Amino acid sequence: MKNKILNRLKKLISGSAALFICLLLFSFKVEASTKKDTIVNSFKLKTVVIDAGHGVKAEGSPQGHYSRGADGSFSSERNVTLAIALKLQKAIEKDVNGVKAVLTRTTADDVSFENRAEIANQAKGNLFISIHCNSLSDRVVRERVGTKKRKPVYRSVRVPDRSGKGVLMLIYGLHRSREEENAIKNNQVEDDSDLNGDALDPNDPTVIILTNEYKRKFRKQSVNIANFINDELVGNDGRRSEGLREQGIYVLCHSAMPSVLVETGYINNPDEEEYLNSADGQNEIVDSIVRAIKSYKNQIEGVTTIK
Repeated sequence: MKNKILNRLKKLISGSAALFICLLLFSFKVEASTKKDTIVNSFKLKTVVIDAGHGVKAEGSPQGHYSRGADGSFSSERNVTLAIALKLQKAIEKDVNGVKAVLTRTTADDVSFENRAEIANQAKGNLFISIHCNSLSDRVVRERVGTKKRKPVYRSVRVPDRSGKGVLMLIYGLHRSREEENAIKNNQVEDDSDLNGDALDPNDPTVIILTNEYKRKFRKQSVNIANFINDELVGNDGRRSEGLREQGIYVLCHSAMPSVLVETGYINNPDEEEYLNSADGQNEIVDSIVRAIKSYKNQIEGVTTIK
């Protein structure tokens, strides 16, 4: 098992220093060498999982974590995200060579957070992209309603806030790292192990090292794909961006792969809602994400030189 995991670590770890540390931990003899080895990365981006956020909870569906999503003046987030996801699936399989796209839902019916992550992991996804629409909560303002004993009387009133504008990229929050580690152990490390029917030992040093290396790699790659998508939406589509943020999102930390949630726009902003529901707007979003995936694919399938 150790030899197999060591080979996996060599592929995962970038940089001679990190590789040297891991070899020491396995008590292997390391000989000094000035030779530079050029390694063609054997990793291939094969499966992208597309998650259409939210949906309508089907009657009689089992208990789970559901959310109906945000609403605009004439549309709902769950319908917009599904429309974009369906287009994105077709575009990826048409324009990104050798890559399959898997959807977590294909109908209006919602899928629980747990099942979305399970679908992604069972599909052996290499990348998870969750499509959403943003929305701002109502503002609470003080409104004067009259006077009493010559003093003004006020009341609190909720007022819709339609000022939100632009895209936002979200990656999982570090406070949920333990959940991500469990997902990696169950869906990545076990696949690299010769268990012969035995249970995985979470305290095995080889398991700990491999899990941490996957976690580090996935974190870095999540940031990279988020930045690629953000740059495309801003640079090519002229969209305003709120940048990249961390958030404790269940499907991101339970999907054992690089993952990003794309807030495509504010559905409760009238102009943004029109854009998100238009064919041109949806096509621009899809085209930008596809270009970002191509850049990401080229990056992670590149050539690495180890001194």
